[in-house]
Amino acid sequence: MQFLAQVSMADVELGGVGLFSAFMCQNDPGLCDEWDPRAGGNRAFIFLADVTGTLPPPGDGVTLLDETCAVDFEQVDVEDYLDAPEQWCERSGRSAREVLGQIGGRPAWLQNDETPSCDICAHRMTFVVQLEEGHDHRTSMNFGGGGCGYGFRCHTCATAAFLWQR
Repeated sequence: MQFLAQVSMADVELGGVGLFSAFMCQNDPGLCDEWDPRAGGNRAFIFLADVTGTLPPPGDGVTLLDETCAVDFEQVDVEDYLDAPEQWCERSGRSAREVLGQIGGRPAWLQNDETPSCDICAHRMTFVVQLEEGHDHRTSMNFGGGGCGYGFRCHTCATAAFLWQR
């Protein structure tokens, strides 16, 4: 599985600790059911440590992609995620294609609401992050061509889920 993203839980909620991390099968879309949070084509984890840094990659083997990207976290005060890119573009003078998602708030579903329930306690999970596919084919995540990924967590059980829609 390929690493997709990690989000500091401190950015999601006041007093949040640890990381949400998402991974997805890299076969062509349709070969693994990676759009389904329970089919095994993707995985998400909540690491409950107070993470303050990253470890260096191992010295041998293939550990890095040919292309990678990093993002900046910028606060935009709007109620709806679909309004955020427009406000950010006006403020920054940059393209809306550079907006790569949101942390916290409410998911902007491309299809129907598919908020998962926890496999352990059956409670509805809490939204953590929405990820846009990306604007550069060398670094973009493969959500079926123009899709979005959605990450969730269960506060009680410290479990996580990830799915995508197109």
